[in-house]
Amino acid sequence: MGRVTSDTTATDAAAQYAPEPPGAPPVWQRRLRRFGLPVRPQTDVRARLVPAFPEPSGRLWAVFGAGPEAAARLTRWAGWAGPLLVALFAGVLRFWNLGSPRKVIFDETYYPKDAWSLLQYGYEGTWAKNANDALVGHPPELLLSPEHSYVVHPPMGKWLIALGEGVFGMNPFGWRFMVALLGTLSVLLICRIGRRLLRSTALGCLAGALLAVDGLHFVMSRTALLDLIVMFWVVAAFGCLLVDRDRTRARLAAALPVGPDGVARPDESVGDRLRLGWRPWRIAAGLCLGLAAATKWNGLYYLAAFALMAVLWDVAARRTAGARRPFRSTLRRDVLPAFGATVVVAVATYLASWSGWIATKGGYYRDWATTPEGRTGAWVWLPDWLRSLWHYQTEVYSFHTGLTTPHAYQSNPWSWLVLGRPVSYFYEDPKAGQDGCTVAEGCAREVLALGTPLLWWAACFALLYVLYRWLFQRDWRAGAILCAVAAGYLPWFLYQERTIFLFYAVVFVPFLCLALAMMIGAIIGPPGSTERRRTIGAVGAGVLVLLIAWNFIYFYPLYTGMPIPKSAWHHRMWFDTWV
Repeated sequence: MGRVTSDTTATDAAAQYAPEPPGAPPVWQRRLRRFGLPVRPQTDVRARLVPAFPEPSGRLWAVFGAGPEAAARLTRWAGWAGPLLVALFAGVLRFWNLGSPRKVIFDETYYPKDAWSLLQYGYEGTWAKNANDALVGHPPELLLSPEHSYVVHPPMGKWLIALGEGVFGMNPFGWRFMVALLGTLSVLLICRIGRRLLRSTALGCLAGALLAVDGLHFVMSRTALLDLIVMFWVVAAFGCLLVDRDRTRARLAAALPVGPDGVARPDESVGDRLRLGWRPWRIAAGLCLGLAAATKWNGLYYLAAFALMAVLWDVAARRTAGARRPFRSTLRRDVLPAFGATVVVAVATYLASWSGWIATKGGYYRDWATTPEGRTGAWVWLPDWLRSLWHYQTEVYSFHTGLTTPHAYQSNPWSWLVLGRPVSYFYEDPKAGQDGCTVAEGCAREVLALGTPLLWWAACFALLYVLYRWLFQRDWRAGAILCAVAAGYLPWFLYQERTIFLFYAVVFVPFLCLALAMMIGAIIGPPGSTERRRTIGAVGAGVLVLLIAWNFIYFYPLYTGMPIPKSAWHHRMWFDTWV
């Protein structure tokens, strides 16, 4: 994630959203102090724009006998070594026995087959009705024909799945490989993002470790569905925007005038007039958001939310730098470049993802523009491929908004955070002596898309905590986490009549882990707390983390399809709605 220059405390975060007061603080601020709004210190503006990363202590390494120089070196390495070790742990979990169950489970009946078809034809062909059994047969058969089929998701995620199939073949390991890889990389990203956001290597690694042991993320990392791919690009976009924020604020800080005392002060000409220049990390975020939308359309909500959030970050930075009219200055100097770097880049990326369909002639609706219906209307001057693609998108939109077919595992978004109705991807009940079952009562094998319960239930309290931090302590970090959760969660309330599932929530699971890590940091205690306070807090936080890890281990057989006795399976069905 590069050099860390983000804010260190909620006090710094509060300062970024409030102008320098000419005198006494406003009445509303004095009232909010009763709820925890901190008093803003009068500090060097550069320190508020670009606070230094807290100097980590080498005491931990000294305990193991490391000398001062070695301890300092190990402390520096921890910023990358810690996240890499957590990601390695997550990767071992996800790749271990990845080809099991050797079945086509749940919606793997769609995306791996579409991905293989893209490799063969550049568009989605048609598979025989018994293709699933043939794929895992002995020997396997590929019952694919070039006749186009109607698909309702963009191709980007399927192209990624196809990479694994191209290397390892059309088998369960091959079609799950890339999803497992992206799931592992997302853990690494969250470690680094958490480090930058929360100003602590330990809390960043904790956020990644929590993601590594979340059951829903784990199951989705081992299943060839599209939602985890969307999640990966969303997390990558979030990280890019954080880096862009830090670099932009550093540019403003460098332009501020310095007084005779060496202290930088707010300057109206800098805050209102400075052009922020080339911002490659914002363009990278637009690319990632385009790839998310090119995998599933719910990535569009993140495009809108993150683009708005990034512009508000610019407003706050200009205000801190001394702008008298930060909103107007941002509107004049930043909004149009931001639109180009995010929306325009994302749209171009989305169109590029359809290049296989555009370059070939066999795709569904590919020649619609040449039909009598397609030759009429006001847009006939546009290229045929573009009009055919637009027609395809409108048909897909009608399908998604009108999808109300009942499903046994559908759920209302109101129940998602408490894991009201998980989705069973695979279930078998082998008898004694079959498929590794060794007990007379018989066994159950299931792959259940269920988040680690204690993690999710603790995250509900964490969301309330970050909401408090955002509303009453004006902490931009809490606001960023809430924005990411809201963009992945709240839009589904618009489609409560639609057939939707709990596993859609995997897109915002990483941000639940960030919220929980932020709350655990508060439990441990802020800097300056007494040794007794931090010891008690560390013990309480440690107990919570260990309970979450135990909870993941307890449900591990249900995440991997391991055969367990029927009685053990029933003990894990904590609620009737989980069956």
